[in-house]
Amino acid sequence: MCHGGWCFEQLTRRLRGAGHTVHPLTLTGLSERSHLLHGTVNLDTHIQDVVATLEGENLRDVTLVGHSYGGMVITGAADRAPDRVRCLVYLDAVVPAHGDSCWSLVSDQERRWYVDVDETGCASRVLPIFDARATSHPIASLLQPLRLTGDLGHIERRDYVYAAGWADQSPFTTTYQKLSADPGWTTHALPGGHNLMRDNPDELAAILDRAASH
Repeated sequence: MCHGGWCFEQLTRRLRGAGHTVHPLTLTGLSERSHLLHGTVNLDTHIQDVVATLEGENLRDVTLVGHSYGGMVITGAADRAPDRVRCLVYLDAVVPAHGDSCWSLVSDQERRWYVDVDETGCASRVLPIFDARATSHPIASLLQPLRLTGDLGHIERRDYVYAAGWADQSPFTTTYQKLSADPGWTTHALPGGHNLMRDNPDELAAILDRAASH
């Protein structure tokens, strides 16, 4: 939420140095694309952002990485482009099923943040702790339920990377514990805060390297 592809800069540099092709995306209505924000920018818009990149760059055997809200987006993109996506990595993120929304998966604390909309009336405000480049986030993308057409059975590997260093209680602890007991998932815990790509770029790059090379 509220961030752009620039938040992955340290991680992108490390992965490219290891020989990977990396496409850090800024979703419609955010950061340097904030001029595209309007009331109809929703989850489908953001899923299409990813699918359009996969198709436009003719990418295959892709590992999609979604941070936080981005778990909604990569799940939908994998469903819509099954012939292009091989692996999903949820980076301290929501893990939705069909019919879930970001709103339905988070706590009341996050919901209170979401409904504190800015002067546009259609976007959740930036939190004071965010990078100065962050911008308001289209609230429709948080409210819209995810619609899946399949079971994502084509995905060869699913990883969950949990941030164990939240200053207060993490909203993702239950998700991490559940997936740790699921043999269909590979789970990891890193000591940093929610923005693991900033706090733990080396460890995270190693995890992504293994996932992409699986």
